[in-house]
Amino acid sequence: MQLVLATHNAHKVEELRRILGAALDGIDLIGYDGPEPVEDGDTFEANALIKARAAHAHTGLPAIADDSGISVDALGGAPGIRSARYAGSRVDRDNLELLLANLGQTDDRAARFFCAAALVADGFEHVELGVWPGTVLREPAGVGGFGYDPIFRPLGLDVSAAELTADEKNAISHRARAFAAIMPVVRARLLPPAG
Repeated sequence: MQLVLATHNAHKVEELRRILGAALDGIDLIGYDGPEPVEDGDTFEANALIKARAAHAHTGLPAIADDSGISVDALGGAPGIRSARYAGSRVDRDNLELLLANLGQTDDRAARFFCAAALVADGFEHVELGVWPGTVLREPAGVGGFGYDPIFRPLGLDVSAAELTADEKNAISHRARAFAAIMPVVRARLLPPAG
């Protein structure tokens, strides 16, 4: 059974394949090369569904998609669904620097990464939300990951997300949590019952 991963982001494709691993047994995860839809939803869940619906409509195959970002308490939840385009340039470093500048020296640095994972398949839609709590560091640390990882310290850890190995991050991230929740639904929907 083929499943389309509705993203053009090479980082996400690589990360999701590692995260899903054995959960993909019997499922051929394929990339998506169709048009990118306008993500005009007002929640992570809405935007994930927009992407999954577009990939499903374009390919005729079941599709999964995610939408993710960081929400910072002191910034009223910003950048939120606009995380990838927060600074207007869609450049990770620009977004990260703007977030740090907007936070300034405030002591309230509570934040959380959100990831909504959506499945769309022949009239069926399902969404799961993964949340990864933490704090925003005062300056970047680490060279791994992407996006806001260098300034995000996960709750309970003393390193940034960019200082984790890919395997460490993939075991606990917002994306790992969302896809761990949705994969049983994907498998139940796409694969024939055992026996």
